[in-house]
Amino acid sequence: MPSVFTHEFNTPVYKGKISFDTGLFINGQFVDGSDGTTIDVVNPTDGKVITSVSEGTPKDVDLAVDAAEKAFETTWGLNCPGNKRGLLLNKLAALMEEHTDELAALEALDNGKTFNIARHGDVSAAIDCIRYFAGWADKISGRVMETSEEKFTYTRHEPIGVVGQIIPWNFPLVMFAWKIGPALATGNTVVLKPSEITPLTAIRMCHLAQEAGFPPGVLNVVTGYGSTVGSAISSHMRIHKVAFTGSTLVGRKIMEAAAKSNLKNVTLELGGKSPNIIFDDADLEQAVHWAMLGVFFNQGQCCIAGSRIFVQEGIYDEFLKRFTEKSRSIKVGDPFTPDTFQGPQVSKIQYERVMGYIESGKKEGAKVHIGGERHGSDGYYIQPTIFLDTNPDMRIVKEEIFGPVSVVIKFKDEEDVVRQANDTVYGLAAAVFTKDVKRAIATAHKLKAGTVWVNCYGLANPNTPFGGYKQSGIGREMGEYALANYTEVKAVNVNLGLKMM
Repeated sequence: MPSVFTHEFNTPVYKGKISFDTGLFINGQFVDGSDGTTIDVVNPTDGKVITSVSEGTPKDVDLAVDAAEKAFETTWGLNCPGNKRGLLLNKLAALMEEHTDELAALEALDNGKTFNIARHGDVSAAIDCIRYFAGWADKISGRVMETSEEKFTYTRHEPIGVVGQIIPWNFPLVMFAWKIGPALATGNTVVLKPSEITPLTAIRMCHLAQEAGFPPGVLNVVTGYGSTVGSAISSHMRIHKVAFTGSTLVGRKIMEAAAKSNLKNVTLELGGKSPNIIFDDADLEQAVHWAMLGVFFNQGQCCIAGSRIFVQEGIYDEFLKRFTEKSRSIKVGDPFTPDTFQGPQVSKIQYERVMGYIESGKKEGAKVHIGGERHGSDGYYIQPTIFLDTNPDMRIVKEEIFGPVSVVIKFKDEEDVVRQANDTVYGLAAAVFTKDVKRAIATAHKLKAGTVWVNCYGLANPNTPFGGYKQSGIGREMGEYALANYTEVKAVNVNLGLKMM
């Protein structure tokens, strides 16, 4: 039998006791992995083990696919009308709302983000996402094509079947919702792998899905490592679609596995090195506020992080002064303290990776303006860091760091900054700050990025598509655009009297 995780929170922001099974969720039941092994979940504030969860294997992926196939052929897919799928998704959203504080506490516990941000940001966004796609469940429709009176031609948008999904550790609950929302709404069944670093909210969501009444096998969650469970999902011959959010390096491996197996449909949301462009006429107070959020939010562990801040020369000095003051004011500390903004990096590996980039910046000649060191002596905390005097060939300018590290770069004019902004292998997001609407739109159109914000940063809505250009991914998540990732279009031609030639 799987172990039960019990934890009592007694913090300034949340007090409560939680207890739930930590097994794999296959065919509506919590079970041990086939090998009986477990994975330790570590608290990033102190490096101590929180609990252990069952470790899945390729054999467990096979069992999950068996369950998902059976559910698709019997109780879900085309055997379950859209209004019922929508009803179940809405029930799940209602249960998430009922357990908001608990989900936020779990998110803070194994991820390190602050409880307040998790509660008002992550959990709220996940609920909105599930409700949004619940509304789509009975609105999946095809078209009738005008041909001739002797023919009746139409299309159907049918669910693909069993889909595999692999989510990252930076926004565990949000990514869970982004993946299962459109997949279940369109009638697919799911085999999902959460990050082994942050599996707790995904496991807890399985309990809520069970309570909501989803039939066994519709949603299956197999915790495990990327090299085993992730690889098995990507190469499985009976999984017909895989969706992945994570690094570009791993995205390439998943795409290769999908191609070498059954040429499965692939959606990839990958890395970024996003430019944040601040023109001379920008509202400086707003630009500084959003620039800080853009790069330091979630400990800098955001694929959309605006880590390359381009500031026009006329306001560069004043912006830097204000941005420095704003960054120095960030409270780094315990995620369960009310005024904390920045918690620890998610793991020791990630901490060391970010510190490695900081050392690289120093060795390559960039100037550490503020930060650049460890914060405190316990856990995986890093000081908010600003580099100056960089050049385009430095690793801290070119590569995704995924930590609280920014570079501030002076630019001359629009032509200059567009060239620098687009000088990257990535194209996930960008931002423009200016009071000139014409310039804002013109610049936004020239930037090679899937999302461009104007006079803000990082805002997202469930009805707005999200995805990248270039090596930032393939396909779009969220909004109506996401539905196409999880349906096949079938054309049906009916002869109503057309005679043979």
